Amino acid sequence: MAVEAGELDQSPEPDLFFTKADLQDMVPHDNDPMVTTEESASIDQGSSMDVMFWSTFNKLQLSPDQLRPYDGCLYSFTRDQVEVRGHIELRTTFTDSNISRTVNIRYLVVNAPSTYNILLGRPTLNRTRAVASTRHMKMKLPSLEGAEITIKCD
Repeated sequence: MAVEAGELDQSPEPDLFFTKADLQDMVPHDNDPMVTTEESASIDQGSSMDVMFWSTFNKLQLSPDQLRPYDGCLYSFTRDQVEVRGHIELRTTFTDSNISRTVNIRYLVVNAPSTYNILLGRPTLNRTRAVASTRHMKMKLPSLEGAEITIKCD
């Protein structure tokens, strides 16, 4: 279980939904995960935390001094314990080239092999009011002004 305190967001919220038009630019896939190139993230609606992999941490040239201690344990799907280096809060921008939204995200930094750079989990998806559709290979979230941001996935 995860508990995260948050501020009550009073920003306008548009109705977010997917239509047949959202399927027009989609490449057929076989239940692939949703991966966004611009943000270098995978959207994992099953994860209870936002995860950054150590290789990504190094590619971003972040200093290990910026990491804060993390006392919990993390286990992979194979029940192997994953090395947690700590956590870091970073400003992260979601954009569809027309409009953007920047939020602070607390990433758990782990040292584990992965084909992904970052996994966005339920904390960020819920806080940003994001709606992901694996069928449409898109994620939609409201901007702070109440406009709709559409993130296309690879």
